[in-house]
Amino acid sequence: MPFVPSALRPTARAGAVLVALTAAAPLGAQGAAGRASDHAAPGATTAARQIPPAAEQVAAAVLPLPAEQRAGATVLGYSPEGRLVTLRAGTGAMRCLADDPGQPNFHVACYHQGLEPFMARGRALRAEGVRGEQVDSVRFREVGSGRLAMPRTGGALYTLTGPAGSWDAAAGRAAGARPLFVYYLPYATAATTGLSEVPVRDGPWLMFPGTPKAHIMLVGAM
Repeated sequence: MPFVPSALRPTARAGAVLVALTAAAPLGAQGAAGRASDHAAPGATTAARQIPPAAEQVAAAVLPLPAEQRAGATVLGYSPEGRLVTLRAGTGAMRCLADDPGQPNFHVACYHQGLEPFMARGRALRAEGVRGEQVDSVRFREVGSGRLAMPRTGGALYTLTGPAGSWDAAAGRAAGARPLFVYYLPYATAATTGLSEVPVRDGPWLMFPGTPKAHIMLVGAM
């Protein structure tokens, strides 16, 4: 489950409740956080840019995470045929999505395993042809009915988003990619958190308050 500035990434990728850290303006940052669930569904194919070797995909995918969490993260990425598969099974609490070669820009995301049902549902719905706000409409109904689980204590999401060519495999870094840190906190509001629901550039604020994908955003430096 999912705030990437539209200038960085054309489509919004699913979210749940988050805290976002990004160098982009608060309003533009909304597209990046949601992208985590927009990757192709497992088994679906993607095509456009050449698909990098698995090791390279893994190295880029875990880059948004704090250094101590990278080695244990599970990584989903793309097979030579362009199918979304598990590239590496991890032992830690974080799951990462490799850059989608079917998309024009660079985007990698990592989120807590407790958000996987929400994120995976978003990927599945898009694979079925559901688009735009309807994806969240379906997920919100399913969370409300108890069919789709959200973590009671919330969960973190980290992303890096930038133009094509941002990832330098030889250097092991993504120059020019912008970070976003989000913390999903389902149904959070200004009243329950004390956070503003008005986007700000220099402090935390609450996005999608009162919904299953409520999240805290914090704009950070590049």
